Amino acid sequence: MLYNHLFFDLDHTIWDFDKNAEETLHELYHTYKLKNLGLHSADTFIERYTLNNHQLWADYHVGKISKQVLRETRFAKTFTDLGVSAEHIPYQFEDDYVAICPTKTNLFPRTHETLRYLKNKYTLHIISNGFKESTEMKISNNGLDIYFEHVIISEVVGVNKPDRAIFDHALNLAEADVSESIMIGDSIEADIRGAQDYGMKAIYFNPQGKEKPVDVELQINCLSELIRIL
Repeated sequence: MLYNHLFFDLDHTIWDFDKNAEETLHELYHTYKLKNLGLHSADTFIERYTLNNHQLWADYHVGKISKQVLRETRFAKTFTDLGVSAEHIPYQFEDDYVAICPTKTNLFPRTHETLRYLKNKYTLHIISNGFKESTEMKISNNGLDIYFEHVIISEVVGVNKPDRAIFDHALNLAEADVSESIMIGDSIEADIRGAQDYGMKAIYFNPQGKEKPVDVELQINCLSELIRIL
């Protein structure tokens, strides 16, 4: 099969969300003096936040919650889970996190090398379930805009992956046929099954080496593997 269009997820696939979040939260832990609230370990705070954030994003992907609920809940729940009473939760924390985190520049290993290679062979696009302002900041700050023909953002389109409508929109914008297109991403539900249910080939980005579901045909552990298989 001859492929012409590659559609990438951004967070957790190209932009290392967890590493960038960890850097930001370490900074905010000290800025807000969270130790004085009884939170004696930044790592414990980050671990709890990561669990909560991943679950909330999973709910957001499938339309169970809104952007507003996600942003209002993730830190409030984290503080509460760790024993901080509601009146002591620093509610400006979320705004500062949203302002700082997208400025971080940690990408997964060999990202630029891989994208440079692929751009010479394919037309590249992004389909992100992220939010418009932060997504555009991440792409710009990391010099990723030179690789991608189109950046499709769910908040702009009005639907999230795995909804068929966002794949319709992306392929129409790219003037691409589903048979010549591949989706590459880390989310089994949003990226892989979303694409497969649409009839598109998908490659699961699995840097942590999680067990691969039986319905997932192709996986990679490092982006540079795309150089070999594509």
